[in-house]
Amino acid sequence: MAENLLTATMPDTPPAPPSAPAPAVDGRPPLLPEKFWDPQAGAVRVDALLKSYLELERRLAAGVDPARINSLLGVPDHPDGYCIACDHGMFTPDPEINTRLHGAGFSPQQAQLVYDLAAERLIPLIQQLAAEFQAEREVERLVEHFGGEAKWREVSRQLLAWAGKNLPAAAVEGLSTTYEGVMALHKMMTGGEPSALGRGEPAGAVGESDLHALMRDPRYWRERDPATIAKVTEGFQRLYPGA
Repeated sequence: MAENLLTATMPDTPPAPPSAPAPAVDGRPPLLPEKFWDPQAGAVRVDALLKSYLELERRLAAGVDPARINSLLGVPDHPDGYCIACDHGMFTPDPEINTRLHGAGFSPQQAQLVYDLAAERLIPLIQQLAAEFQAEREVERLVEHFGGEAKWREVSRQLLAWAGKNLPAAAVEGLSTTYEGVMALHKMMTGGEPSALGRGEPAGAVGESDLHALMRDPRYWRERDPATIAKVTEGFQRLYPGA
């Protein structure tokens, strides 16, 4: 069947605009309830409008359930409902802090962010303080071993001069961070007996980059694990036996 040519050729008739509601006889705006209009003054009864708004606000506030709002936001029912991840191992979730976060209406994501920011700012500071404290302890051991501060200062000067001429800077840096490393430097400088690994035992695949990776391991700089320290020290001695 052929298409209807009339519908295809006749111009579209634009729809008529919606007619605005006619104002009331007394001049009241069309959308304003009658109770808010003063026909004698021909004006809005502001006091009645304000009173009605305040009453509506009061009723809405009275009907709001804080627990319902917390539930919608994902806030757990109790502070122990937070599942905080502290994979860095430097500190763990604190029940008192969690209680305060819960009282403030923090969602699990917001609570986790608080801990993450604390870790971001505090862990480097804790690591620095721990390293400084450990360095002081190591120096005390060296002072005691060499018979006083004056003798240690002289030995330290000699070690720096000798190591600077005979060892790569990376090796000096690696060995000078621990008591065991300094003693290894002193043994090499004075021609003492090298370590077991330095006496020609299989060198293995451990290289200088591996030793620096070990030095970044928390077992080395934080926990002062004797086995890790010995591995780093003997590794440098093996790489530079007798220097």
